[in-house]
Amino acid sequence: MSRSSSQAAASQAAAPAGRAPRSGRGRASRPRRGRASRRIPRRLSQLVAGLLLYGASSALLVRSGLGLEPWNVLHQGLSKLTGLSIGTVVTIMGGVVLLLWIPLRQKPGLGTVANVLLIGAAMDATLAVVPDAGNPAARVALMIAGVVLNGLATGLYIAARFGPGPRDGLMTGLHRVTGRSIRLIRTLLELVVVATGFLLGGSLGIGTIVYALAIGPLAQLALRLCAIPGEPAADAAPAPDASSAPEPTPTPGPAPAPAAGGALPDAVPGGTPAT
Repeated sequence: MSRSSSQAAASQAAAPAGRAPRSGRGRASRPRRGRASRRIPRRLSQLVAGLLLYGASSALLVRSGLGLEPWNVLHQGLSKLTGLSIGTVVTIMGGVVLLLWIPLRQKPGLGTVANVLLIGAAMDATLAVVPDAGNPAARVALMIAGVVLNGLATGLYIAARFGPGPRDGLMTGLHRVTGRSIRLIRTLLELVVVATGFLLGGSLGIGTIVYALAIGPLAQLALRLCAIPGEPAADAAPAPDASSAPEPTPTPGPAPAPAAGGALPDAVPGGTPAT
């Protein structure tokens, strides 16, 4: 065979080989996109369910009278000061905190907006039908139910991966702008809101301590149980944010345990919440 004919044969053999991988990639990418689109309804339902449950569980802590999550201590104090319902205060404060994202150049997601709109409404709706606990046993039961359901809500809302709640985004934005650790930023924010809320008449007690100790392990377990097949794992995540918990961040080092509701979780949830 001549040199020219051998080159022609080689080029003909190479052309289909070069096209085949491209067409193969195209065929492989279409099913992936299809699977992703089928996960959207599941993610949306988890987001809504998580945020509604987050608000309801926070209302149970209110009715227990044994202490609230850090941000809800502030919300309750402002509620007593203004005469507005605590759910209304949660919504207004969510909007105010969201405005603080502007100088921090944070970008809200669907979960951020849903966090602002749903958690406060769910709190008020639950408070309208659940009375104050009448005896110590009932108060403890409401406190435990509130903490456990809050952990489940955190897993639902953060695993949906629709963006952090307003308070979570404030924390991660300050971390990015100042260069300080997430742990330090979060601790300072929660100390300020707890102290301010307590001075305004917010409820601080054994429930606050139980929440702080239990929400991390509960949220971690819930995140694994609520993980959506095919989505990246959200193990090292926070809690939503109607009270205050960190969203997952790329910061090196061990991630802080989720703490005040409201993630995560948002995001959260990130709730944060997720408020």
